[in-house]
Amino acid sequence: MKRLLPILLLNLITVHSFSQKVDKSKSELNSGSKTNSSSSNTNSSSTSSKSSNNDSFDGGGFFVELGFYIGFYSTIGDYRNEDHLYNFLSNYPYFDGESGNYVESFDSLVAVKKMRLDLENHFLYNSKTYGNHFKAKFRPSQYFYIQGSYRELIEKNSFNNSNSNLSIFQFNVAYDRLRFEKFNLGWTLGATYIGSGVNKAGFSYGLNTDIFLLKKMSITSAMIWSRINGLPVNSFELKGKYHKKNYFYTVGFENLKIATPTYNFITFGIGLYL
Repeated sequence: MKRLLPILLLNLITVHSFSQKVDKSKSELNSGSKTNSSSSNTNSSSTSSKSSNNDSFDGGGFFVELGFYIGFYSTIGDYRNEDHLYNFLSNYPYFDGESGNYVESFDSLVAVKKMRLDLENHFLYNSKTYGNHFKAKFRPSQYFYIQGSYRELIEKNSFNNSNSNLSIFQFNVAYDRLRFEKFNLGWTLGATYIGSGVNKAGFSYGLNTDIFLLKKMSITSAMIWSRINGLPVNSFELKGKYHKKNYFYTVGFENLKIATPTYNFITFGIGLYL
């Protein structure tokens, strides 16, 4: 029995150390995915040899051109035939009691907004980890906007009374492919950067949407996928907003996957339109 006690204590310490998600994410991102990097090298060599064998393929230009047109119209749109692409940027959602981020052109005399700054801050919480998420959207026109966000995660180690933190930065250029009064849907392209000793970045892409309901309520969601050092760094947001004049209150859910560990948070926050 006396011999078993030290072994049990050692196991408890080992299990507890591995339960620290933040440290595990940082360790894995620093180490990277060696198997992915080696396989990517072999795949690149094999694909290069295959491409050299397929150089004589005829008709490839047609499919390239077809793919270009499909990609262009699905991501950018047809400005000659889609009137909603010319909708104006609103002063702020529900400024007139019904419109969202955009208003139709015939309302332009009362709703023209040449540029807008959207700011929001969310507190993240679960039973083991908490943090903060600040997001800013600068809209220089109704056609696109620039988005930046900063998350700081803090996990408390109750065994040695210390904290582990992780800083996540995301920078994106965003474009709303659909710009209706009650609904907008778009995509983002940019980069994700992990600080806190990892200090690595990776390419990111994502989707976002806003649905404006009755009585100054709206639902927003956003997804961003990226890979850093061969490992996933993904985020998903689903939030409900209550709008009042040029500010709003929000409550929702966020899911993060940083290397192998996943994090689920309940969020509370407030935002402002300038």
